[in-house]
Amino acid sequence: MAVLFERFKEYNVIGGMSMIGLKTKVDHKNVSEKNPNVMPEEQNEERFFLEGPKSRWKEFKFLLHIIWDFLVGFRILHFAGPCVTVFGSARFQEDHPFYKKSFEVGKAVAGLGFTVMTGGGPGVMEAANKGAKSGGGKSVGCNIILPMEQYANPWLDLSVNIKYFFVRKVLLCKYSYAFVCMPGGMGTLDEFFEAVTLVQTNKIKRFPIVLFGTEYHKHLYKHIQYMADAGTISPKDLELFLFTDDIEEMEDHLIKYAVDGFGLKKVKKMKRWMIFGE
Repeated sequence: MAVLFERFKEYNVIGGMSMIGLKTKVDHKNVSEKNPNVMPEEQNEERFFLEGPKSRWKEFKFLLHIIWDFLVGFRILHFAGPCVTVFGSARFQEDHPFYKKSFEVGKAVAGLGFTVMTGGGPGVMEAANKGAKSGGGKSVGCNIILPMEQYANPWLDLSVNIKYFFVRKVLLCKYSYAFVCMPGGMGTLDEFFEAVTLVQTNKIKRFPIVLFGTEYHKHLYKHIQYMADAGTISPKDLELFLFTDDIEEMEDHLIKYAVDGFGLKKVKKMKRWMIFGE
């Protein structure tokens, strides 16, 4: 693995913790009392927009906010280096086996020379970022503003705070050379199936997707197999991701489809331009 690290170590280095973008702290006094997971309308601009047509002015303002979110993400993540994004639940504590396994995954990914990118929050995300730092690698968070759970963990070299889910999805995909999906909830499965769909439909080049946790995901995998048997997907679609519990198998998969597949090589460090907010 040391040889691969040598191949990547001259990629752009991120220094010091940097928090750029919208604030992640939410005013909990204004969170809806009926459902603590949902912000009231005056705070939830995205939900308001998706309720249907609005005035031309309101839709134009919303478009400007989207552009700003993208611009902040583009300029900051431009220097993140080749990333592998690790997804998973924000709810696991340090003593949970999945937290510990995510730490090992983050450390292994960093050992290959990749920057470890996560959603920047607690749980699996924190564990993977912490593992990356333990392995001497770089750690990046692409955070989403939510009324609960999501705060920036302390193991990030760089963090960008995004307001809109769809913007965050684009950024995570754009700067990733692989996805590793650890045990998680609906958000994790959303990211997993979206990535597989993008590869399946040739919207993006084939890149490694790892579904990690055979016991946790066994029913999900069985259902995907059932989909293939029912003819709703091709049997070959099962080859679009690796289903494993083994870190070495994951590493081999990343080397084959990310390192060799994309022909990753050393590049000259790009100069930061202050005028572009870099």
